[in-house]
Amino acid sequence: MRVIDLYAGVGGWSVGLKLSGFTVLKSYEWWKPAATTHLANCGSNVEVIDIRTLDPSTLPKEVDLVVGSPPCTQFSYSNRGGSGDVADGLLDIAKFLSVVRACKPKAWAFENVPRVKSVLEKEILPGGALNRFADLFEQADIEIFDLADFGLPQRRRRCIAGNFDFNLLKSYSQKTARPTLGDIISQLKIGREPIFKECPSVAVTDNEPEERLNWEEQRFNKDMKVAHPVYNGMPFPDPLDRSSRTVTATCTRVSRESLIIEDEEAGGYRRLSVRERASLQSFPISFQFLGSSHAQKFKMIGNAIPPLFTYLIGEAVKGTPKDELVAADKLDANSLIKHTESILTRPDNSGRTYPANRRFRFSIPHLRFKSGTRFELANIEEPMNWSVCFYFGDSKRIQKRKFTLSDVQGSARGCSSDFLELLTSTMIDLRKCGFWTEIASLQATWSHRADGLHPFHLIDRLGEFVEKQAQSDAWTALDEGNLERYITSIVYSNDTVKGLAIQKIKNHARMIAIGSLVAAQTNQAFSEVSQSVAA
Repeated sequence: MRVIDLYAGVGGWSVGLKLSGFTVLKSYEWWKPAATTHLANCGSNVEVIDIRTLDPSTLPKEVDLVVGSPPCTQFSYSNRGGSGDVADGLLDIAKFLSVVRACKPKAWAFENVPRVKSVLEKEILPGGALNRFADLFEQADIEIFDLADFGLPQRRRRCIAGNFDFNLLKSYSQKTARPTLGDIISQLKIGREPIFKECPSVAVTDNEPEERLNWEEQRFNKDMKVAHPVYNGMPFPDPLDRSSRTVTATCTRVSRESLIIEDEEAGGYRRLSVRERASLQSFPISFQFLGSSHAQKFKMIGNAIPPLFTYLIGEAVKGTPKDELVAADKLDANSLIKHTESILTRPDNSGRTYPANRRFRFSIPHLRFKSGTRFELANIEEPMNWSVCFYFGDSKRIQKRKFTLSDVQGSARGCSSDFLELLTSTMIDLRKCGFWTEIASLQATWSHRADGLHPFHLIDRLGEFVEKQAQSDAWTALDEGNLERYITSIVYSNDTVKGLAIQKIKNHARMIAIGSLVAAQTNQAFSEVSQSVAA
């Protein structure tokens, strides 16, 4: 069967379909480094072109299968909170479908992020942007697959649309092995192909270990994963006894998305190498990524569709029964890859210098209550202007409070004398903490221009103070009525927000009350520093 490959990237479709016996007539890709990599490894006829401008009259004739992976950026929920330009993204899907209509193939298939399923189902309806292609979907399916169910050592959910036998494709999941992240790392360490048939003559490249994370990078990654104030928690480090999280196109040394493992030999923690990420995407070890930097290689790998899965799609298009499916470890994938010399690129190292206005935004330990409710130390409003703020509400109505000493005093009015004494004694204990004279250098330390109090150390010490106070006899024996009056007054500044997160705040009232004192005192200290600098 004869194939054309649109939005082809480095060749995820081509490698898998060639394994399934297809002939790739031509591939189209706009990003030149990806196209160069595709050509070097697959030997395909690759045209570098903005596919939106592709003239259907120039396409090969007698095409049996049209495949592709239109850009997913505009549809991804990770793109500015899921608010990408969907209308712009639909232009690429429309172009793909217009090529299908022009070629009239026996079958077609495209891949994208899960959100595209609902977008497609909506836009092919009357009045939708893709309604003119509705007839192509009369005999087609649109479903979301987790590629880990099909032998990929990675949990990767993708929307697949096409007019082939989806039930047959699903049946293949019963015949695929389930390798883990640890399997991939251990096999590459001893120079073996971890997915396909063993290929002892091929050397493993792009697997140089990266410099271990320093303590600041380790803490940054851990807090973003384990203690993120809004998103669900994830493990740190990534466990080796299961499939990995999704391999993304961007992977910095400090981000929530970075795949971080424990370095058992050298100690500490590190990111995955280029080759480890490529094998998680099921690229054969002889496949070379011709990027000019590690970042370019990461982008090529993260944007690709895994060849193991496109092989299975090819088998489903052909109608191969489940019992006749050839398993991945019996496929000599590396023999299909043209010999190409690797390009040596250096992994990123720990940052030595940062901008003077480097941003910081992390929750205080013991004052993060999930669902976005937390106390947070940040310098996001003005890089040199630090504050502790309280956030609460719901996904559409997040409220922010920057407590001051006046707020504390005003909210305490009407409470009992015992409660006022507790607030006073707590504030006295807080002011006795030994770090207030050091906060003037917080920004300089965070930007690595000084060696003083680090923001992570500050939030840890504030969190330790909160935990100690919360466990004290005075706070545990506190009258609930006084606590409720104080919390209602200081948190709910007006009637329009009184119902927000009320159960969450009630459940954590004691910690939030102590947090309000910590926030007010910290904000006062920052204010005094600013006034001193201005003077």
